Amino acid sequence: MQTSAHKVAIVTGASRGIGQTIARRLASDGYAVVVNYAGNAEAAAAVVAAIQADGGAAVAVKADVSQPDAVRGLFASARQAFGRVDVVVANGGIMKNALIGDMPLADFDQIVNVNLRGAFLLMAEASRHLGRGGRFIALSTSVIAKNVPSYGAYIASKAGVEGLVKVFANELRGRNITVNAVAPGPVATELFFEGKSDEQVAHIIMQSPLERIGQPKDIADAVSFLASEQGGWINGQVIRSNGGFA
Repeated sequence: MQTSAHKVAIVTGASRGIGQTIARRLASDGYAVVVNYAGNAEAAAAVVAAIQADGGAAVAVKADVSQPDAVRGLFASARQAFGRVDVVVANGGIMKNALIGDMPLADFDQIVNVNLRGAFLLMAEASRHLGRGGRFIALSTSVIAKNVPSYGAYIASKAGVEGLVKVFANELRGRNITVNAVAPGPVATELFFEGKSDEQVAHIIMQSPLERIGQPKDIADAVSFLASEQGGWINGQVIRSNGGFA
């Protein structure tokens, strides 16, 4: 076992996009970071290398968050590497868009399995590992409020996550562990830009009073606050980090 004076954060789906920015931000905050990934080992290794180059501590751990054994292994790997778990960021997720009448049931099941079942399994395992002062932070989405056609399965999965967050916060009563969610609006990632025209992007940007699209750093800043001592009085909440996107 590697011993460490750091607090330790597990970040799922941390090999790219918002997840890698969260991982690097928590590392800069002084956490040793477990960079979870589902399939892209090379990308996860690059995140670990970047954290280490900045003087931080990190390891990459492959795990499918929809599988109980994999989730147990993820936490076991975190303890083997760093001896403890203080923060869990449930960021890993997938999105496939189709009208409800057109979506293959297999796609719906996959979205729910990864996004909702995955959050459930992470919470269950976190309940056995987080100590006093621990933090559980789930990623939701601000598109929940938009009721956008073709987003039905994704919205359903994330609405479920928000429900679990509120229940889990109550279930951890007396342990001084906070449970919250961050719900991003549109964020400038490859996933967001994929398949969108310049006109579509411009229209989405103008839906925010700030007239800009979010950046991964905006979401990482919110996660960093909730993970910090300053975020210790925020519990059972959904922070809509979206620039007023409505």
